[in-house]
Amino acid sequence: MEETFISSKPCGKEEIIDLNQITLRSFNLSDLDDVMVWHTDEKVAKFCSWEPYTSREDGINFIESIESKFLCCKAICINDRAIGCVLLFTPEDKSRKQSAELGYNLSSKYWGKGIVTCAVKQIVKIAFDEFSYLERLEALVDVENVGSQRVLEKAGFQKEGTLRKYLVMKGKSRDMIMFSVLSNDLQL
Repeated sequence: MEETFISSKPCGKEEIIDLNQITLRSFNLSDLDDVMVWHTDEKVAKFCSWEPYTSREDGINFIESIESKFLCCKAICINDRAIGCVLLFTPEDKSRKQSAELGYNLSSKYWGKGIVTCAVKQIVKIAFDEFSYLERLEALVDVENVGSQRVLEKAGFQKEGTLRKYLVMKGKSRDMIMFSVLSNDLQL
């Protein structure tokens, strides 16, 4: 069954997004203009550890170094245009080597359309297929980031609980909600 999302634009025209067209791929330097759209957006950076980019050099450094920093990092694409990213990284604690943490960003223009949920489902499948040692994927979400909480719930993650004053982000102690999915939770 084809999944679509229809949204109204301010001009009254409807935009139809076929979620079957959402793909994940590696980043290329040709993605720079697209990457800069969401990396310079304060709304996107609000719940992230990074500040909005201020130069194209920041974007180039991101593209050139991203794959070496993470277990897996993919561009979220529509019509091969990078509109966000989804990534997996391993905890520093070596006793947790069967786990990976999930993160994602998406251009605010595409929020609320089911795109990140679709991308998260794809990366979960990739994670458990390509990294057979993984038993658990987890995601930490700021308590105020309700949209991201909904993404994870729709993608099959379970809410485990609130971690009070769990980390300091942008100079402020933040409460975070832990979500997880286990390799045997989903029918992949």
